[in-house]
Amino acid sequence: MGEMRFPAPLRRGDRVALVSPATTVKREYVEGAAEYIRAAGYEPVVAPHALGPADGTYAASAQARLDDFLAAWTDESIKAVLCARGGFGCVHLLAGMPQGVIRSGCKWLVGFSDVSALHAMLYSNGIASIHGPMAKHLTLMGPDDPCSKDLFEILEGALDFEYKVPGTGLDTFGCAEGILRGGNLAVLDGLAGTPYDILRVSEGEDVVLFIEDIAEPVYKVDRMLTRLYLEGTLSRLKGLIIGQFTEYKPDVNFSTIETMIRTRLDQWHLDHLPVVFDFPVGHVDYNLPLIEGARVRLEIDGKKTLLRSI
Repeated sequence: MGEMRFPAPLRRGDRVALVSPATTVKREYVEGAAEYIRAAGYEPVVAPHALGPADGTYAASAQARLDDFLAAWTDESIKAVLCARGGFGCVHLLAGMPQGVIRSGCKWLVGFSDVSALHAMLYSNGIASIHGPMAKHLTLMGPDDPCSKDLFEILEGALDFEYKVPGTGLDTFGCAEGILRGGNLAVLDGLAGTPYDILRVSEGEDVVLFIEDIAEPVYKVDRMLTRLYLEGTLSRLKGLIIGQFTEYKPDVNFSTIETMIRTRLDQWHLDHLPVVFDFPVGHVDYNLPLIEGARVRLEIDGKKTLLRSI
């Protein structure tokens, strides 16, 4: 893969597509996101199958979801594609995704959670995308939400971002520079061995990895993390960002996923790796947008963590 390509910034009046590539989504969230997009100065375009007909838990059949995505991606009048919801189902689109068609376009894709599969596909084709808020967030958090504002600033061309968060007692101090990539750990782990395995870091790559998840038992996160250690990825990383792990229960071995991760990193003697915990990215209200493919600098000093584009 060569240099990352970054989509052109949005201009007032541009069309922004709303697609549902995975699980069904409430109509009020799609309509609320469309209102947000319109109020921001753009024309929302709701994809034909964004609201169904549903196919079980999926927003529509796999073919209909793929058709919606490709129609939005290839329509030159549409300048960005916002995923309405994650859940599960994006992986079904990958087999039928014509990679030449994907590479021939370059526009912003926005979403997180299950949409990590689509981010991985775009990253593997050298196209930057935005891991960030979706329809529910835009609808419920309102026009003054800082994460939504940050998202639209990026869409409008502000690629230079800087986030400062408080330090935690679990962090590993240090500085790192590299290309930012990552997303939902379970979704990305499910792409192991495929052309879209962006969790795997090869020798010579400069990567700052971020991970988050929801409703994954502690032992399953342990298993996924251990795989990354055994294949050598963790020792090759330049920096590691532990986002929000939510909606799980403690187990007999560890009270939290964070303490499990800290214990494993210590056991594996990864003292050289700068690691920040509790970064605001994931299934939470404060979900900062991150640019997949941006070159970043991560600085962790115990009092604070600074993540900025360079």
